[in-house]
Amino acid sequence: MKILVINAGSSSLKYQLIDMDTEDVLAKGLCERIGIDGHLKHTPLCGGKPVFNEDVAMPTHSEAIAAVIEKLTSPEYGVVASMSEIDAVGHRVVHGGEKFACSVKIDDDVMAALEECIPFAPLHNPANITGINACRKVMGDDVPMVAVFDTAFHQTMPGKAYMYAIPYEYYENDGIRRYGFHGTSHRYVSARCAELMGKPIEDLKIISCHMGNGSSIAAIDGGKCVDTSMGFTPLVGLPMGTRCGDLDSGVLQFIMNKYGLNIDEMLNILNKKSGVLGVSGVSSDFRDLDAAASEGNDRAQLALDMFHYWVAKVAGSYVAAMNGVDAIIFTAGVGENSKSSRAAIAEYFGYLGVKIDEEANSKRGEDIMISTPDSKVKVFVIPTNEELVIARDTKEICC
Repeated sequence: MKILVINAGSSSLKYQLIDMDTEDVLAKGLCERIGIDGHLKHTPLCGGKPVFNEDVAMPTHSEAIAAVIEKLTSPEYGVVASMSEIDAVGHRVVHGGEKFACSVKIDDDVMAALEECIPFAPLHNPANITGINACRKVMGDDVPMVAVFDTAFHQTMPGKAYMYAIPYEYYENDGIRRYGFHGTSHRYVSARCAELMGKPIEDLKIISCHMGNGSSIAAIDGGKCVDTSMGFTPLVGLPMGTRCGDLDSGVLQFIMNKYGLNIDEMLNILNKKSGVLGVSGVSSDFRDLDAAASEGNDRAQLALDMFHYWVAKVAGSYVAAMNGVDAIIFTAGVGENSKSSRAAIAEYFGYLGVKIDEEANSKRGEDIMISTPDSKVKVFVIPTNEELVIARDTKEICC
């Protein structure tokens, strides 16, 4: 069974074609500048085919999907003989609200529900819906499609974790609560951690640290999320690349009144000009921050220190929430690649009996335990694989 995984953005579209018999990726690619001019990078990963990396006209997502199908099936760049070999399509959808606690086969009722969730993710859900509609238009109704939601994994949180302490009617009438994001990533790495430990996930308490330009932490007890650091939007929690993380809401009123800003201008600052970029004045890229800090840039070092502190602080609160922890996972861009950030964060975990193996912590690109064998709490680096989760759910639902 071959499954096409689609992750559609407002002007981009990432994809992978996965052979589910072996779980090997046959091809992957990225469509960019959709609606502007269009560019496609298509990389076959089997058969010795060349990479296609050229401009392709993409006025809409439909042309982008058509270009992807053409490259997947072409004699020169393709990895399948025809579109009939693509058995199903799995779509990443950012927000499912309270409507979806698991992945679902897409039909007209699901599409209507996705439309209702647009107010919760006005930048992401419309793009996801556009990608689904483009696939349905190009591939027809005979190819089954599945929606896999970033928010679904967090639907197991209890009310005490997801409710805000504001008048209850805002939850009843408007659905205002903490939803959480990166759920597909947290779900994958926690399951993989249990495999590496050789224990049933039902017997484990795990803290998953998804650390990238966008970062979140999840407390996973017995395989179910019981708390997570992002909320109604991905703006809160840890300080991130350009997002502020947790912030006293009174700060917004103060800045807006003093500088005459409207709410859209204020949110633009909090989403795009804050985080480690705002503190450092250098970059939102942690590699740039490491370089600047090593050259004596105090603000770059402060930004790094704040990020490490917040990861450790939130993770510590989840130890309390679960009354213990068996394993801590680092994943995503920073979590998988920055040994200095992992080491700095792990220093806070001495009270948990964590000791880091420096040699193991220096490795990259593999599932590995970076704590010493005598550490009471095990620490892992596990590269995330959200596409594989989407493909597995699609296979399970469509078979």
